[in-house]
Amino acid sequence: MTLPVFFIPVEASAHAGQVDLLIWTLALLVALLAAPVFVLSAIYLLRFRYGRRADRSKAQRGSVWLEVSWSVIPFLLVMGFYVWSTKLFFEQQSPPDDAMTINVVAKQWMWKFQHPSGTREINELHVPLGKPIRLTMTSQDVIHSLYLPALRIKQDVLPGRYTQEWFVADKTGVFPLRCAEFCGTDHSVMGGRLIVQTPADFARWQAQAGADRSLAASGRELFDRLGCAGCHGSNAQGSESPIRAPPLVGLYGRPVPLSDGTFAKADDQYIHDSIMLPNKQIAAGYEPRMPPFGNVLDEEQVAQLEAYIRSLGGKEDK
Repeated sequence: MTLPVFFIPVEASAHAGQVDLLIWTLALLVALLAAPVFVLSAIYLLRFRYGRRADRSKAQRGSVWLEVSWSVIPFLLVMGFYVWSTKLFFEQQSPPDDAMTINVVAKQWMWKFQHPSGTREINELHVPLGKPIRLTMTSQDVIHSLYLPALRIKQDVLPGRYTQEWFVADKTGVFPLRCAEFCGTDHSVMGGRLIVQTPADFARWQAQAGADRSLAASGRELFDRLGCAGCHGSNAQGSESPIRAPPLVGLYGRPVPLSDGTFAKADDQYIHDSIMLPNKQIAAGYEPRMPPFGNVLDEEQVAQLEAYIRSLGGKEDK
C-alpha cells in the first residue's frame, strides 16, 4: 500500500506498507470516534448559544444499550488494533533462519557495518534485494538508535549489549539512514545511506569492495594472535594442549551450565560478555582464569571473534 502523501517516506519493504496501513487505519478510527463529539458540540453551541428555560418535569429515561454500546464498541475496536500492532511487533522481532547477519557498531558519530564476507562500510549499508537481512547491533560509547525510514524500523543501539532488527527490502534505490537518539554534539550529522541492489549488482559490489578475508577468518586470526587456543583446547586449534576453558566447537546456540547452577544460552550476548567480562557468568567445572578484554578489544574485534565461534558450529535458534 503506497499513499501519495508528500510527507510520508517512500516504502521499501512489505513491513513498511503494513505499518502505514496500521497508522492510517488507526487515524481513521480516531477521526470517526472523535467527529460526532466535535460536530454535536458545535451544533449545540450554535443552537443553544442564548440559552432557554428547560422543562425537567418529564425527564426522559436513557437507553442502557446505547450507553453500553458507545463504551464497548470503541473498546473492542481499540483492542483489535492492539492485537494487530502486537502481531507486527513480534514478527519484526523474529528474523528467519536464512537471514544474512550484518554486524553494526555505532560510534560517535558514525555507523560501522561488517558483512559476513568481511566487507566493511562506514555510514553506508549495501544489501541485496529480496534477501532477509538481520542487523546485530551494539554501541562503542553511548546510546544510539538506528532508524531506516523507508523500512519503518527503528531500534536503540546500546553499549555493552546486543539489539537486533531485520528486514527484507523489496525496492532498489538509495534511502536515508539516521540516528534517532540524541548522542552528543554531532548527533544531527550521524546518518548515512541504505543502498538496495539487485543480487547481481550486490555480488559485483562485494567483489569490487575487495575484502581480503571473511569476518570469521578475521576472527580466527585474532583468536590465534591473542593465544586463546592455549585455554580453549585442541578442538579449536588442532593442538594437544589441555583444555582449561570450555571448548568452542559446537558451542554457539547451546545451553551452557554455569557455576551457580543455572544455564545460559551461548548466543551473541553471552559470547560478548564472556570475552569482555569473563567473570560475569562462569561455566560450571572451570576456574575463573580468563582475563577481561574490555580494555583490549573494540566492538568490531569482538564481532570478528563471535563470527569465528559461530563458524565452529552449534545450534542457532533465532
